[in-house]
Amino acid sequence: MSQTKQFCTFFLNGLFFGVEVLNVQEVLRHQPMTRVPLSSGTVRGLINLRGQIVTALDLRQRLELPARGADEQPMNVVVRTADGAVSLLVDEIGDVVEMSDDIFERPPETVTGVARELVLGVYKMKERLLLILDTEKTVSLTSALKSD
Repeated sequence: MSQTKQFCTFFLNGLFFGVEVLNVQEVLRHQPMTRVPLSSGTVRGLINLRGQIVTALDLRQRLELPARGADEQPMNVVVRTADGAVSLLVDEIGDVVEMSDDIFERPPETVTGVARELVLGVYKMKERLLLILDTEKTVSLTSALKSD
């Protein structure tokens, strides 16, 4: 009997990503951000989440994708990590989907660059591929970049 996992999905530059629901704290519309001087370009700012200060990371920049249009407001997928909550800025929120482990595959060769390090694998769906993001690596590698 195969196991299943649930994923919170989102879109980024036309690509369909997912993170395990167990790692997601909440999903929010665009939030006002306070800039962080001298931070890496990946760090878009800080958001106040009911008194909790949360770092907002631009996932487009993190995955080396083209920048979002100036008139497009990102959505927030707030994930829990070993270092606390972090907001991943995405283009659009999808649904929660349940996928069977027996159709999980390693990332295809077409996934290159930094995305190759951050994508755990894929699920083939009828219309598209669901790219599963490793949230801990995404956040920890960003932290390493900030300290350089």
